[in-house]
Amino acid sequence: MTHPPTAPSVIPTPDMANYAPAMPVTGDLNDQLLGTDFWTDEMVAAAGIPIVDVPFVTIGGGIGSFVTVDYLRIAGVPTDQIRVLSAIDFPWQTYEYLTRVSQIPRKERIRSDSASRPDNIWGFPSYALSEAMATKSPKTLWQVFTEPMWADFYTPKAGQVFESMERERRRIRYDEMLVKGLVRIVRRRQGGGYFTILTPPEGATSTKRVAFRSQYVHVAVGYPGLKFLPELQAYRTQHNDYRHIVNAYEAHEHVYERLMQYPSTVLVRGGGIVASRVLQRLMDDRLLHGAQTTIVHLFRTFINGPNDGNTGNNPTKTSPFMRRKGGDGWAYQGFNYPKSVWGGQLKKEMRSLEGEERARKYKTMGGTNTPYRRYWQGQMKQGRTEGWYQLVVGTVDQMTPHGDRIVSHVRTQQGVVPIEADFIIDCTGLEADVAEHRLLKDLLEHGGAGRNPVGRMDVERNFELRGTRSGNGVMYASGSITLGGYFPGVDTFLGLQVAAQEIADDLAKRGFGKRIGPRRSVSQWLKWARNKQI
Repeated sequence: MTHPPTAPSVIPTPDMANYAPAMPVTGDLNDQLLGTDFWTDEMVAAAGIPIVDVPFVTIGGGIGSFVTVDYLRIAGVPTDQIRVLSAIDFPWQTYEYLTRVSQIPRKERIRSDSASRPDNIWGFPSYALSEAMATKSPKTLWQVFTEPMWADFYTPKAGQVFESMERERRRIRYDEMLVKGLVRIVRRRQGGGYFTILTPPEGATSTKRVAFRSQYVHVAVGYPGLKFLPELQAYRTQHNDYRHIVNAYEAHEHVYERLMQYPSTVLVRGGGIVASRVLQRLMDDRLLHGAQTTIVHLFRTFINGPNDGNTGNNPTKTSPFMRRKGGDGWAYQGFNYPKSVWGGQLKKEMRSLEGEERARKYKTMGGTNTPYRRYWQGQMKQGRTEGWYQLVVGTVDQMTPHGDRIVSHVRTQQGVVPIEADFIIDCTGLEADVAEHRLLKDLLEHGGAGRNPVGRMDVERNFELRGTRSGNGVMYASGSITLGGYFPGVDTFLGLQVAAQEIADDLAKRGFGKRIGPRRSVSQWLKWARNKQI
């Protein structure tokens, strides 16, 4: 990428640590920059914002950024050509927090396929094989061989996933590319490329902002945010009660501690993977550790047979081959999406669908679901038999305080039923709109980006963010913010890798990095197997 002659504010090295301005500056965004869609170098320099030149920038620093950088490093891109702009210290930090608070600590298993390895683009050896070698037991291999007919789907332990990513992080020298700070604005540059504005940690630099001038930008900011059900949020705000009503994705260990101390009632809302994990934690505490907890489980839709996740039981509009199993309120599915979306007929079909047809297909595949696990199925059966696990189907009309407890007035087929509980755990997994994320909102308003048929960020088949092209510059996006595009399953480990491969291949065509062909793939896998740093 070519640039005009450097001004005094331009930093020739992408390493912020080497920046020592001749005089203190307080470079910050001004009204002209905020109101302009295309920036010139002179506008940024006039605002006193120092400029860092680097060809490729990835924003987010989570697992989406990590797997994309991993592909590029394997493709031969040196570390000084990549910068990861992130507010977190390591790629799995946010994911580990979310899994831990949603009751999946390191020793427990996450919902992911054996070959979906963020640290290993080849998927070999799989997690199951690695675990078998580490434990010197064929148990996990037998489980993979017999799943799902005679055994539950194999899934790796969270700790195994994090430790594997730590190994690859060191191998590709990830920390050499990491720059800490927050990104809220990316603007197109007149002449091509982009300016990505980083707000460094307080005291890290002598300026409020730093501008990264690049030819390529990758946006992987994860989930835009959490969103409570309206009545739950209204109650929390009105009564300033953030202790008794909690979201499963926020820290709420105090709930389980309180339930261990006193006989209590907890209302669980939701029917997905997080709800099943929260229920298992509550039931483990009761059956194994002596808690005297009564669990009331509120389903909005009760599933009791084959279903498509949207139209209820025994749907007539969906092919029998596209119905998932169900029972006792739950829709069961081993993984987030049918496996064919990653490399079968559904992947091929989705790449050809546009507009409303694609939205309808997503609706058919969608719906809340959870894996079938024999362990907690037994727990629920015992709870129903003994009366301490109760099911209710309906919607909440109103919530009112009653002393230290909360009464939910639930509209059921039998009328309005009051349910009094000490705690409410919301496991509905609602996601905020993409426009609630400041960077995504700015891209929609000033970056040329648009929405796809289901309301997320619109990307091409190669994950280029549609409408954001800037001369010879290209902006990509991956992860949950692109759900609704030509490739489903984007918010999974394997989905992030599929996106990363598409992006790396497209960049290779543009001369950034090498194509990972058979010879390079084999040689790089051997380096990975030997844990040889690249």
